[in-house]
Amino acid sequence: MDYPNFPKSGFVRLSQILAPAGPIPVSKSTWWQGVKDGRFPPSQKLGPRTTVWKVEDVRALFEGDANE
Repeated sequence: MDYPNFPKSGFVRLSQILAPAGPIPVSKSTWWQGVKDGRFPPSQKLGPRTTVWKVEDVRALFEGDANE
């Protein structure tokens, strides 16, 4: 799938990753469990209430699935 509005580089927040706005169709609880288990990329804290992920890591998830 192609997500033209998804950034090519930088950082994204959870609301940009998860559907319906983002490319990953899982719930928040599933996402956080996947981060904990290592199925999803690790997060980075920018501040006490700001968590982000590298765009390249998230793109690898949904672009990798399309190529399999």
